[in-house]
Amino acid sequence: MSIAQILRVPILPFRMVNAHIIKTGDGCIVVDAGIPGSEHKIGKVLARNGMFYSDIKLIIVTHAHTDHAGSAARLRSLSGAPIMAHQGDMDYYTRKKPMTYCTTGLAGRLFFKTPVPHQPFEAFEPDILMSNADVMSLKDFGVDGIVRHTAGHTDGSIAVELSSEDALVGDLIASGILIGGIAFTGRAIRPPFEDDPHRVAEELERLVKSGAKRFYMGHGGPLQAPEVMRHVHALNQLPRHACAHAHCDHNSH
Repeated sequence: MSIAQILRVPILPFRMVNAHIIKTGDGCIVVDAGIPGSEHKIGKVLARNGMFYSDIKLIIVTHAHTDHAGSAARLRSLSGAPIMAHQGDMDYYTRKKPMTYCTTGLAGRLFFKTPVPHQPFEAFEPDILMSNADVMSLKDFGVDGIVRHTAGHTDGSIAVELSSEDALVGDLIASGILIGGIAFTGRAIRPPFEDDPHRVAEELERLVKSGAKRFYMGHGGPLQAPEVMRHVHALNQLPRHACAHAHCDHNSH
């Protein structure tokens, strides 16, 4: 199996929102699909690297926030590739429920007031639907790695763990100032939204102990394992009520 190359797709400037492509010699896997309309940006990165939509073997959506799931249905139509996601976020993918956003601080509250989190996306049903106990191998899609449930950001968050010691973790962690970008990109922060920071800390620590050394995420990054562990320790210091859903905002759009 060929060595995988991770390509970042800049959905918004300053690494504020990223998607990623895992490229192999036989095609690629797209991890997250950006906000609605991002299929064209994904297509440009594919083209720059000698690929087409038809080279996409799988679309992995790490969770149901619109900056990750927004173009999934359109990308599936263009590529014919199946979508993999987790049943914990199923009602949001199918648009049966409005998305819930638990803001983590000032940046999250400001981000929530922008149009980005509220952009409605085309509803879809995943072709490959994971449940809590599932560990999905990616070998049938040409990649030496697995997908595992990593709840904490949302109920249905998932992450990709590659044999190359790389992990693509969606919004389990973020970095930089102003959600990704303009400075301190190597310093871990909480993402703008997060359901349960203590569950997130458990998942991040498990990933590091499982051998992940480089973390790619939806906002900022990448980060190295020691910085991820520093963030884990910071999360563990938060009071338990920090994740109470009474402080959540609901997207009714």
